[in-house]
Amino acid sequence: MTKIYKLFTNHLFITILWFGLSLFAIIKMATAHNINNYHIYTSTFINLRNHVNLFVLHPLQHNDVNLYGPIFAVMMAPFTLLPEGVGVVLWVMLNAFLLYRAITMLPLKKEQCYAVLLICAHELMTASYGEQINPMLTSFIVFSFIFIRSGKEFWAAFFIVAGTMIKLYGIVGLAFFFFTDNKLKFILSFLFWMAVLFVLPMPFSSPHFVVQCYTDWFNALTNKNAHNEISTMQDICVMGMIRRVFNYPQLNNLVVLVPGLLLFGLAYLRFKAFGNTHFQLLILASTLIFTVIFSTGSESPTYIIAFVGVGVWFMNLDRPVKPFEIFLLIFALLITSLSPSDLFPQVINRQYIKPYSFKALPCFVIWLKIVYETLWRKFEPKALATK
Repeated sequence: MTKIYKLFTNHLFITILWFGLSLFAIIKMATAHNINNYHIYTSTFINLRNHVNLFVLHPLQHNDVNLYGPIFAVMMAPFTLLPEGVGVVLWVMLNAFLLYRAITMLPLKKEQCYAVLLICAHELMTASYGEQINPMLTSFIVFSFIFIRSGKEFWAAFFIVAGTMIKLYGIVGLAFFFFTDNKLKFILSFLFWMAVLFVLPMPFSSPHFVVQCYTDWFNALTNKNAHNEISTMQDICVMGMIRRVFNYPQLNNLVVLVPGLLLFGLAYLRFKAFGNTHFQLLILASTLIFTVIFSTGSESPTYIIAFVGVGVWFMNLDRPVKPFEIFLLIFALLITSLSPSDLFPQVINRQYIKPYSFKALPCFVIWLKIVYETLWRKFEPKALATK
């Protein structure tokens, strides 16, 4: 047991595991020529240049469509120059590196940061199988938290705006606004990056087409939201659980979302705790989990966002950790992270977890626990020492 403990607390081993699992996943998918998402991603830049609607089905997209904003097309431009096999591997490893870097910059002890990586490694692998951008978007949210705390509002605003203009999820970085001492600088930086990133795709296409892209994007997201509620691949969220467990497909999302927002917002009544690192990390964890469990667009690979929140929450707990808290982590590892994999009994996954969106359940329970902590945990008014 001592050797196993040393192995799973070894920084080099965890780093190799983090990148190795993602590398294995994408090589497996690339050799099977099953990289449809990557085809969609690279086609966005080609369509942008050719003034072709970015959000409708195209021949190279194999019955799926792009749902990311025009700035994403520009970001994918360098990958269109690379051989497909090389490009998709670099894309996945870039996502893994950005999230690795973000997690290791968190205001936690180094050992705790590596523990978060270990907790999230399998969930990252799930995202890597689908060449997903979600690890990068997670890193953007975490970077916005880190830079706001360190007084680098200019770069915090960049990551919030970039994440928002790629997949809307990035807007949740505004949850950290109250942690900055220079709110005017942040607001001005936010407006600056909104203008820059709005204009950036235009030289590759035309101003008129880029403006039209945003209208097309809104329509595509609206249509996708309606489809999510009848798809077993999406709607893996609290609303999806209620719809499926109680056979109530007509559930209005706002009935669940509004109380969720109110619970989330209650933490901001504790303004005297804003400068405390433990409180700030709880808000980060709450934000990451909330973004996923209250979104009808959530699918299995999206949960890398929520699972980073789970890891941050667990490492931020008061020591010694209570048995119930350990149970919640194991519950999340089994049901949320491992259930889609071959390591979990697939008959249970197919008959119960997937049909009823139970992948969201552990994260929802942990999020409620985080809400409780933000309201009742004792925090010192001054911030703790940070890295």
